[in-house]
Amino acid sequence: MKKIMYVLASVCLLTGCGFNGPEHKDSKMALVKKTQPSPVRLTNTGNKAVSGQLKKDVLGFDSIYDVAIIEGPKETLVAYKVRHLHRFKMKKIEKQLNAFLKKRYPGRKFITSSDYKIFLETVRLKEDMDEHKISAGKAKKRFKDIIKLKQELT
Repeated sequence: MKKIMYVLASVCLLTGCGFNGPEHKDSKMALVKKTQPSPVRLTNTGNKAVSGQLKKDVLGFDSIYDVAIIEGPKETLVAYKVRHLHRFKMKKIEKQLNAFLKKRYPGRKFITSSDYKIFLETVRLKEDMDEHKISAGKAKKRFKDIIKLKQELT
């Protein structure tokens, strides 16, 4: 009887530890390594090359090593990760990035964030859209939720 109880307890323990929730391949390792997600477009208007160029421009900063971009209907969210030794200058980096984006892309509204949670939610949204797990309407709603989260954090 004791052997059966040990086997059942072991099975329960192993199955409980094996459950990680919804699968998000890139977002699992986003803190540890570069994910380099491609930009996400929630609307079909505009030039597609702009988001690719935007990513190259942001990665051109020495202090930034990873960026996730979502282009919404009215604004563009730029979530980025800062190199470890540059983390003491976070405010200065964000100020420089905002000034650069205003100058380089006039007429566009940018929301920038170096917060890891915002970056992670952006990567998860991209993964869900790539895997067709959510519709375009739900993607726009999640985009708005990410922006609200960013505003709450500031």
